[in-house]
Amino acid sequence: MNVLVTGAYGRCGTAIIDHLGEGSDYNFTYLNRSDRPSGQPYGDFDTYVADVNDYDSIRPAFEGQDAVVHLAAYPYTDGSWTDVFEPNILGMYNVLEAARDAGIETFVFGSTNHVTGQYEEDNAPEIYQPGHGITVTPTDPIRPDSYYGTTKAFGETLGRQYVETDPFEYPTRFYSLRICTVNSESYDHPYGDAEFGVDNGDWERGSEAYERAVDRMKAMWQSRRDFAHQVECCLRDDTVEFDVFYGVSDNDRRWFSIRNAREQIGYNPRDNAETWDEPPEPNSA
Repeated sequence: MNVLVTGAYGRCGTAIIDHLGEGSDYNFTYLNRSDRPSGQPYGDFDTYVADVNDYDSIRPAFEGQDAVVHLAAYPYTDGSWTDVFEPNILGMYNVLEAARDAGIETFVFGSTNHVTGQYEEDNAPEIYQPGHGITVTPTDPIRPDSYYGTTKAFGETLGRQYVETDPFEYPTRFYSLRICTVNSESYDHPYGDAEFGVDNGDWERGSEAYERAVDRMKAMWQSRRDFAHQVECCLRDDTVEFDVFYGVSDNDRRWFSIRNAREQIGYNPRDNAETWDEPPEPNSA
């Protein structure tokens, strides 16, 4: 299967490279707005350098592809409308149009939990603790917490239009993954955000802010291998026309339901944040 990955060198894209890139089932093409220097991590892959804001520059990369995993976006909740408009609105339209024009059947969209982030805002910090009793499903009302979340809701809706209305023959399948927290390899564990804060000088280990970051991550973590597995579930599926799936590991504290992901695409996450009670030793993550 030929698969184009946009935004390939971000945290989610590199998880795909790390866990699926060596398999014989997939021939990946990596599209990114910049290349990586040779000899650096992910620097020795052939890269299609283009910006999703520019339709003409990305269109040739779609030729001969069977599927698109669209991850390129402005990913921060503090972004202004100016920050998010071109990469997340115009870019989403361009990638869908290129997929349509190239006759690509499968479209996997990297959406975000921030499409329904207001549920967290209303219930934090209690929602980070075990036994909070809150469940958010893919059929619950959209409640974005930011312009970023709103643009991803737009992407989901636009994708649905493309697969469900007559004027568009392609894509024929659209999978929206509302990703929770996927980190880089160095911080791929439930203490990742907290440890990053220590390394960044934001707080000290054991502080109230550190512990709150741990509590949240124990609900929100999606390990890199679980994320790559969920993407592969979408690539292998041929039954879904349109659906939304939360991207999170099988954490005891999670409030996002993954029931439909289990039942419809066979998502079977291997990791549970509650099995961790301390961060890994330095340089062993």
